[in-house]
Amino acid sequence: MKTRHKRLILVSAGLATLGLAAWLVLSAFNQNMVFFFTPTQVFAGEAPQGRSFRIGGMVETGSIQRQPDGVTVNFVVTDMAQKIPVSYRGILPDLFKENKGVVAQGKLGADGRFMADEVLAKHDENYMPPEAAYALDQAKAGQVAGQPASHPVMKEVK
Repeated sequence: MKTRHKRLILVSAGLATLGLAAWLVLSAFNQNMVFFFTPTQVFAGEAPQGRSFRIGGMVETGSIQRQPDGVTVNFVVTDMAQKIPVSYRGILPDLFKENKGVVAQGKLGADGRFMADEVLAKHDENYMPPEAAYALDQAKAGQVAGQPASHPVMKEVK
């Protein structure tokens, strides 16, 4: 084989290896991406089916129900416009309370109940995830104006 052919094979193999590495990185990134949705967006069918995502809003007053097993908790997340029932099996954060901000990560069940794998509560009285604060503001504005609340474009949460 000529030197020219050897060089061409080496460059081609290098490009193929680089392309494979880029594909692996991008596919791993795509699988680990989790999007944030409000209850209004979930109710409108914008949330993915069969894929993990985050839902955020306020824990509705009077909605926390602890099951006899001591580990399972059912509650309702609202953005003041729509409500989504959530079921979580595990230990809740100490700051998890009614009428406080919450972000839950999990999947939407066929029955419309959100099955959470992880629940995050706000860390002080001044903090709320920006997407949840925006959704609550939009929902309140929609209720005041007597029109359905608009919602933000789907955002990525890392």
